[in-house]
Amino acid sequence: MKSGHNSLPRNPGTAFTPEWFETAQVNTSAAERRAATLTTRRSVKKDYQAAWLVKALQCIDLTTLAGDDTAGRVHRLCAKAKRPLRDDIVEKLGLSAAPPQVGAVCVYPSMVPHAVKALEGSDIPVASVATGFPAGLTPLATRLAEIRWAVEQGAREIDIVIFREQVLTQDWQALYDEVKAMREACGEAHLKAILATGDLKTLRNVYKASMVAMQAGADFIKTSTGKEDVNATLPVSLTMVRALRDYGELTGHAVGFKPAGGLRTAKDAMNWMILMKEEAGRRWLEPDLFRIGASSLLADIERQLEHHVTGRYAALSHHAIA
Repeated sequence: MKSGHNSLPRNPGTAFTPEWFETAQVNTSAAERRAATLTTRRSVKKDYQAAWLVKALQCIDLTTLAGDDTAGRVHRLCAKAKRPLRDDIVEKLGLSAAPPQVGAVCVYPSMVPHAVKALEGSDIPVASVATGFPAGLTPLATRLAEIRWAVEQGAREIDIVIFREQVLTQDWQALYDEVKAMREACGEAHLKAILATGDLKTLRNVYKASMVAMQAGADFIKTSTGKEDVNATLPVSLTMVRALRDYGELTGHAVGFKPAGGLRTAKDAMNWMILMKEEAGRRWLEPDLFRIGASSLLADIERQLEHHVTGRYAALSHHAIA
């Protein structure tokens, strides 16, 4: 599948249905054990590993969310998004007829016009963070206006942040209402709901927040902003994937998943892909249902693929994004 925009029907959401989650229990020790065994009992080697890494590359939301972002930096990132692997590696992998591209380029709202211009002619969507990222503490009207502005500038995906207090105080109706309003503000753009799981304290809160966001119409649920003290972890991701699996069984609607923050190596990407295949199924290894929020991950994937085709490792500085 060519990387890029979601091809599945949108998640239309449901009415607010607290009985789907209000009595949910999560055994933290069991979640940690399950997450640990996933990465020790599964192994992907040689050509199969290369194929998995190419797939991981296609699922990356190549991201820059720095205070010193510039139009030039965004243009360079977009150039790498369109050609994430050097031509010689693509040729040796036998992919010259359909060179891989990343899933999206993710930037701040003010950088959206630059990214849209740089990606013109490609099928790579621009994703914009919004709603007062990363804290999400600006007034709701301001957060909704930020979504609408980013969409007007050409963003096809919006990564919103939830108001964490609503989770910590168990005000699920308020969380539902706000995410639903954000979904409506997105229009045709797909909504990824960032739960900032490192701030939510318990896996039970993570499960409940996941379910509420999906009921409100989130097309993806996402672990983190990348700015919390604790970002994506496998136990948290397992909990969220179980929630989206439960939601799918209850509604028939497929919802995507995006881990973000702290995924830096090819091994990290493989671990999360194993989680998705084991817990959600093969279909959740495609970019319309799985994304990885990352900035430095791509360099290590390219380095590992270069080793696969040449038998030697290059220094990270040898690659365009390191």
